[in-house]
Amino acid sequence: MTHYTKSQLKMQEFSEVPECQENILESKNIWIHIQDLADYKTLLYFAALFNIHPLAIEDIFKKEQRPKIEPYEEQLFIVLGLPITEDNTLKIRRVGLFLGKNYLISFCDGINNPFAILQKKLHRKNNKIQDRSIDYLFYTLVDSVIDQGFPLLEHKGEEVENLEEILLFQPTRSELTQIHQLKRELLLLRRIFWPQREVINALLHMESDLISPDTQIYLRDCYDHSIQLMELLETYRDMAGNMLDLYLSSISNHTNEVMRILTIISTIFIPLTFIVGVYGMNFEPSNNNPWAMPELRWYYGYPIVWLVMASIVIGLLAFFKKRKWF
Repeated sequence: MTHYTKSQLKMQEFSEVPECQENILESKNIWIHIQDLADYKTLLYFAALFNIHPLAIEDIFKKEQRPKIEPYEEQLFIVLGLPITEDNTLKIRRVGLFLGKNYLISFCDGINNPFAILQKKLHRKNNKIQDRSIDYLFYTLVDSVIDQGFPLLEHKGEEVENLEEILLFQPTRSELTQIHQLKRELLLLRRIFWPQREVINALLHMESDLISPDTQIYLRDCYDHSIQLMELLETYRDMAGNMLDLYLSSISNHTNEVMRILTIISTIFIPLTFIVGVYGMNFEPSNNNPWAMPELRWYYGYPIVWLVMASIVIGLLAFFKKRKWF
């Protein structure tokens, strides 16, 4: 829990809810962050303490909850999706934010606190958060969640480039599996980034006493970042969609190369097979038969046959080379 004014800042961690209640002071701004949504009773306690609507609590616990915004009488509630990578697997963490007149409650599932760096920034002197109202902290948390999508997309972009390079030279079935996995992950990100952009757009144009006009100017920057994320995502989705065609094209080209080499080898051996087949009949030139093969009695017949076959091979190779068939 963090409570602050322009001149004072106090941050505390509590493992018991009653301890937290005892330390909620009559300060100007209060920020309570709850990490790991496993304890349902804790959420119900804070829901009763801050008069949070039960439907908002249900939305937090929905595993497949898409980003959304819900304005209430004296509160503003939004759900965002935080994409992270754990054990080389893309996962989406739910982040819920409740904004009141002088308090902000944030929820996030999982064990890793996405706002740990932001909490450290609060201890710095002359930070902008402490000098402004609670809605600016609300903007800062939203901006932090959105900006964490950029390094993830940058990593996906590197995966796309590496896959393209492999597909151009040595495509295998393992790359085909990676293509399908990458397409599924990009589709999952689109299901988060697209409605998240709409949430930021609604915040930007919302007329609420909880968000001041000065903070709405900063929300424009959030909206620009969400658009940039969508543009990058759509670019990588198009590239990933074309990878399957690239894979099939590379496999086809590789097969054509193999077939061309085999065709050249077969073409070379066709006349050689014909020659050795004719001389392999071994007709005996007896009784002065005019249809017999006189070359069987030649002294240099065997090396002459080899010379003829070698000439045919060299001639065919020179012809193929001239036609640029290999």
